[in-house]
Amino acid sequence: MSGRKPSIKEVAALAGVSTATVSNVFSGRKPVNEDLRKGVQAAAEKLGYQIDRAASQLRSGRTRVVAVLVPDLTDNFFATIVSSLENLAFDEGYDVIVASSRNEPSVESSRLNALMSWRPAGLIVVPCSAVIPSELQAIKNSVPMVLVDRVAVQNAIADTVTIHNRDAGEVAARHLLEMGHTDIVLAPSHLSFPPIAERAEGAAAIIEGYTSKKPKIIELGSDVEGGKRIFAGYLERNPIPGAVIAFTNVATLSVLSACAEYHLDIPGRTSIVAFDDYAWMAARKTGLTAIRQPVDEMATAAWKRLRYRMDSSAPSPVLPTIFNASLVVRDSVRQLPMPKSKAAKAREPARPEAEQPKVAEDKKIH
Repeated sequence: MSGRKPSIKEVAALAGVSTATVSNVFSGRKPVNEDLRKGVQAAAEKLGYQIDRAASQLRSGRTRVVAVLVPDLTDNFFATIVSSLENLAFDEGYDVIVASSRNEPSVESSRLNALMSWRPAGLIVVPCSAVIPSELQAIKNSVPMVLVDRVAVQNAIADTVTIHNRDAGEVAARHLLEMGHTDIVLAPSHLSFPPIAERAEGAAAIIEGYTSKKPKIIELGSDVEGGKRIFAGYLERNPIPGAVIAFTNVATLSVLSACAEYHLDIPGRTSIVAFDDYAWMAARKTGLTAIRQPVDEMATAAWKRLRYRMDSSAPSPVLPTIFNASLVVRDSVRQLPMPKSKAAKAREPARPEAEQPKVAEDKKIH
């Protein structure tokens, strides 16, 4: 077999298009019809053609690489974001390099420095804490970037993509109250993460407004086994709660593991509202009622904002994109007896109507 590399002309001939079309498919400089793009990619794969990224970068002065940094690649939420971003980037002729901070600020700084050594055209980051790394602060005006999920929208240094976290917490709490539950424990991962704190604050406000008591809050951390030990310790020292809201996928797994260790029937003994609504939550014998985040839509919004920043040289204000989460009702919450007057109160807002946050509208991406 010859070691000669196939040329762009051969790809064009096999695909039945011009060399300019092949170039546009791989460079993303101009839009290409979807059928033509797929035909070019199929021809390139059949011939074993690979674009010379280094040479292309030298000619254009731009890299076709985007960097993505997330806290944990084993977490379904972050893995789904990465997978969606890779597909979106590939369709527009970009390569993606991915790194994990392992939920550690020191590792986050190291990974950012490593990613920036590739001189990426843009950067999408899910921060591992509420503190924005100095490495991001230093490049905020020189490298296009978008911050996703674990970020406070107020005073953000770059465009953000999040959900209405406080509203999501309120929805979870209100569902439990409407089902007759008042003995509710809140199980966040880290209250130092702005979105997690907002979810817990929203749920706590609804519960306190109804029961006149602050709910118990137990931070479980970002490790399933560690969270299991924390929650199992709580179960050992306290009465079994009537219901639990777990504010992340990892927290949900920790709570379920601890309940299994104590042979607690769900929902017979303890009801659970989960977060993130992954496939495994529906596949259980007792499907979990859960708050669903529109993960794919969030990834698409992040990519569109990044493309806008990469393609635009004119400065413009930082833009937050905020999505609504939704409640998916399954079988993990038991209905308890409840007077009609109490049920009506459970549906009341936590604050006067005038102070209610507006229903989130997904802000348009330009």
